[in-house]
Amino acid sequence: MKKALATMVLAVCVFYGAEAFGTPSTHIWAPSTDVQAYGVGHVTSDIYIPVDKPVAGAGRPATITNLGLTVGVLPYEKLGLEVGFDHIEGTYPVYFNAKLGVPEGALGANTPALAIGSYMIGTKNGGEARAGRTSKLGTDYNVYYAKAAETIGQFGRLSAGYYIGNKKLLVDENGKEDEKGVLLAWERTMSEISDKLWLSVDYMGGESNFGALAYGFAWKFAPNTSVIFGFVDQNNDKILPGDTATVQVDIDFDIFK
Repeated sequence: MKKALATMVLAVCVFYGAEAFGTPSTHIWAPSTDVQAYGVGHVTSDIYIPVDKPVAGAGRPATITNLGLTVGVLPYEKLGLEVGFDHIEGTYPVYFNAKLGVPEGALGANTPALAIGSYMIGTKNGGEARAGRTSKLGTDYNVYYAKAAETIGQFGRLSAGYYIGNKKLLVDENGKEDEKGVLLAWERTMSEISDKLWLSVDYMGGESNFGALAYGFAWKFAPNTSVIFGFVDQNNDKILPGDTATVQVDIDFDIFK
């Protein structure tokens, strides 16, 4: 049964190829170098609540909800692969993600964690975006990224990387292409207070609705359950849905038990 389940998951990954790549393991907003361990399923439920004043003639943007599942599918200590999907309310409806990565020290002493991946891989092609909106509904944001991370003593872990997406959909408020940017993050478990408390700040460059500065904290309520409370400050104030408060519930489980 265990081998059959693992084979099924890997088969899905191979079948979809570049399209089987939702949200991967993240900091608060942007993807991290973390990869789910083999046989571990990760359920996430995210709520993004717009906090900006209502737009004249358009009202306040709706709350965005996301429900996703990510699974680790490689049985190696120094090389991990996770694949997953997400349903985001108000869109068409499923996005895929995948990430391949190695942990810190896997390639030698003092080497950083490394990851390459993709997320928001949609199932429906869209037309070009104009003034922050698409002329035809599309979900193929297709964001690809590479990132490295290193823990620096008691300071915490620093991450840096770069991403690129679909230039037809990642645009600024005037419809100008803005499909790439840097990825930066700092995170730390606050052990001097509690091993259950984690802080993070992450940044995703660009003037599209992907570009943002996010910050917040998580509390681990159980060994396999944590909740992130954060704030996402969009780089471009003219892009909807604007700044959002976010609550994210994460639950891990062993799929082989």
